[in-house]
Amino acid sequence: MASTTATLQQPFKVGDHIVYPAHGVGRIVGKEKQSVAGIELEVFVISFEQDKMTLRVPTGKARSCGMRPLATSTVVDEAMKTLTGRARIKRTMWSRRAQEYEAKINSGDLISIAEVVRDLHRGGDQPEQSYSERQLYESALDRMARELAAVENIDRESAMVKLSQSLSKKAA
Repeated sequence: MASTTATLQQPFKVGDHIVYPAHGVGRIVGKEKQSVAGIELEVFVISFEQDKMTLRVPTGKARSCGMRPLATSTVVDEAMKTLTGRARIKRTMWSRRAQEYEAKINSGDLISIAEVVRDLHRGGDQPEQSYSERQLYESALDRMARELAAVENIDRESAMVKLSQSLSKKAA
């Protein structure tokens, strides 16, 4: 029974792709024991290849810090469907909306990220985006493309093509 509980708490293993909310898709490249302030900790070593960054997350805190496995194909399908929906842009100040978009991107939730991409996407017939809108849009699009690429085992460019195709079917 104890091993079942441990398995439920620890679904991550070396070699798995994971999503870390603040950084996107990474790969667990190892487990290490580290001594921090005299306390022994077991940590996951996570590599974010695109950012040339390595993150160490205590194994006991992996879930509570928002680390999660890659999205299931059902969630990916739902996120792709979200892209084709009508943009829902609130009539609030840009600074407030920008904070909400940033929070959605950093939540690590694929459907929330898809909402940001959908809401900030501009078709060829629409006015140009501001610098900050473009930054948020590209950040969300990149996060989504990386997770889609990891889930479907394709490269990032192929994932971007799929996302562009979904966005071109977007409702008016």
